[in-house]
Amino acid sequence: MTTSRGTIGILTGGGDVPGLNPAIRAVTVRALRDGYRVLGLRRGWAGLVELVRDHKADNSHCVQVLTEEIVNRAGRTGGTFLHTSRTRPSHLPLSNMPLHLRDSYTAPINDMTAEVLQNLQWLGIDYLIPIGGDDTLSYGRRLHSEGVNVVAIPKTMDNDVPGTDYCIGFSTCVTRTIELTHRLRTCAGSHERFLVLEVFGRYAGFSALLPTMAGASDRCIIPEHPFEMELLAELLSYDRSRHPSNYSVVLISEGATFSHQSEMSFEGEETDQYGHRKLGGIGDQVAQNLKELSPRYNNGRRVNALSQRLGYLVRSGDPDAIDSIVPMAFGNLALDLVAQKNFGRLVCLHNGCYDNVPIEIVTDHKKMVDVAKYYNTERLRPNYDSFQRQPLFIMTSEF
Repeated sequence: MTTSRGTIGILTGGGDVPGLNPAIRAVTVRALRDGYRVLGLRRGWAGLVELVRDHKADNSHCVQVLTEEIVNRAGRTGGTFLHTSRTRPSHLPLSNMPLHLRDSYTAPINDMTAEVLQNLQWLGIDYLIPIGGDDTLSYGRRLHSEGVNVVAIPKTMDNDVPGTDYCIGFSTCVTRTIELTHRLRTCAGSHERFLVLEVFGRYAGFSALLPTMAGASDRCIIPEHPFEMELLAELLSYDRSRHPSNYSVVLISEGATFSHQSEMSFEGEETDQYGHRKLGGIGDQVAQNLKELSPRYNNGRRVNALSQRLGYLVRSGDPDAIDSIVPMAFGNLALDLVAQKNFGRLVCLHNGCYDNVPIEIVTDHKKMVDVAKYYNTERLRPNYDSFQRQPLFIMTSEF
């Protein structure tokens, strides 16, 4: 019987992506074989907020002991079997306050970090491995500053966590986007329409730019560059006129803005705990504008547009090969750092090599497309200038 080397807690926060379960599996299998105990913290940071520090309480909604049997069963599937949330313990609204804490916290917004630290201690967690985007990992940085032994793993299908060229979920997102775009071509071509596809990407346009670079669409609109609607209409009309089936395609990041627009397009006013309003609608607006402008560039004839939000279709289902391999490597990298007692680190990929960087990088700056390097603002499409010594997915975060 191997002597226990301590307890590792692992959680997934923010949006789900394919590759989370393989990462959980990689951490758990390696940790158990190395002599650690592993606890899965459920629903992101919510599990560490809502835990009741009473051995008689039912905390199954907050934590579960992980075994090889459990993670092997889930490790080949998409999503996260630990579940996820956008809970932000440092900014918890009173409406989300657990019942057992409502007498102690009464402010409209509450910092629950003291409770989180006590809960980690009560659970006996010696090492914490959060898997998430920059929002989730920003709180991981906070816990590291409070003395928690944190090793972080980056995931987001937008690929916008600073400090790493690659985040879990991005490859499957690109694969799904290319696949779905090609499927929808038959509809656009049958009706000779513009095809407008809205994809995820609040601040960064990687998930629109890379599929376009791979040939999925004629043009793409990214958040980093406000665009002129008339220019897009002219370019898509030109593309349509050159296509044998009289259609053209544009991919639009959900965070994109018109040149005359002061803010992004939102579904409503409500914000999550990280201050983000739900994005959506830019694709429909562009489609409507294309129809109205189309006679100007199509000999007076109106051209209809097909608008589709790809949304959760690109983040659902099983991971592709890369999102099965990279999570395995990231999980083992995290265990290497735990064994070395090298905490406050973010595992990463840099120029094709696995590495790690300080976790502080996740809040130091935003990772966005380098417009001058990768985007042709006059043609609304990627630059194809040089690929010499570029990493697998071309566009990187310089650090």
